[in-house]
Amino acid sequence: MNRKSLAILVFLSLAVLIEVPLWAQDSNAETTHRITELLWPDGPPGAGGKEEGDLPQLIITQVASEFPTAAVVILPGGGYHGHAMEHEGYQFADWFAAMGIQTAICTYRLRGKGNDGKGYGHPRPMQDAQRAIQTLRARAKELNIDPERVGVIGFSAGGHLCSTVSTHFLDAKATDADPVARVSSRPDFSILCYPVIAFGKPYTHRGSQQNLIGPKPDPKLIAELSNERQVTNETPPTFIFHTAEDQVVPVENSLQYYLALQSNSVPSELHVFPKGRHGVGLARQLPGASQWPELCRQWLSRLGMLPKS
Repeated sequence: MNRKSLAILVFLSLAVLIEVPLWAQDSNAETTHRITELLWPDGPPGAGGKEEGDLPQLIITQVASEFPTAAVVILPGGGYHGHAMEHEGYQFADWFAAMGIQTAICTYRLRGKGNDGKGYGHPRPMQDAQRAIQTLRARAKELNIDPERVGVIGFSAGGHLCSTVSTHFLDAKATDADPVARVSSRPDFSILCYPVIAFGKPYTHRGSQQNLIGPKPDPKLIAELSNERQVTNETPPTFIFHTAEDQVVPVENSLQYYLALQSNSVPSELHVFPKGRHGVGLARQLPGASQWPELCRQWLSRLGMLPKS
């Protein structure tokens, strides 16, 4: 697509700013208690130890409901070397809970700080995120979750991981001894917030790429994890939001992923706002971008993910 066409796309996306009500849920609102569990109770594949960073967790926020609810796996950002747990984790668990949706923050494994080669790169974060989706689906009855309404949300590098599990699925293995492996890892919907998407491009977030696949990756691995190249008609319905001012993860990442979704007839929605730095989270008090949570809530409602009133 040429630059003129991209400019038209951005213009059309910005047009949604007119007369859209704001959804702003106070992160201090009362929620049900959180449950923290090991993602892999018997130990994760490829674990290098038993310290905190070796043992990913699920931090589950439940909501009281007469009927099974939708659920979302939350993947905070942090460049594959940290987790932005507050504004891309707990605040969103509370935001979803206020809408009657249960969540599980996944503390997927990371490379760690310093780029010294220690920690975890691909495929460990992907395996953790896939496992988180499968866990909610496999335990649907116990957690009062609808197994056909399990989605994922990711931010920045967590958005890359979100796009990875939205394009790389584990099929259900009906006879597996592990009950979690008996269900698919394909999410039913996907929400990408200022995501890292493409690798090996001028607009790639180099830190995320290096932390995930190393300083000298195989070109085949770059292609495999440049997720705009991996979209198919099996990719789940997707909501994307970004800001044009983002200098850390340029908006081209979201534009290219959206174009791939459209080329494969995947139901998708893209909102690009003119103002806002990288990592704005719920974007409260940020003119324009503060409308994205309400736009997302409306999208979730149209998908049938919210409780019926």
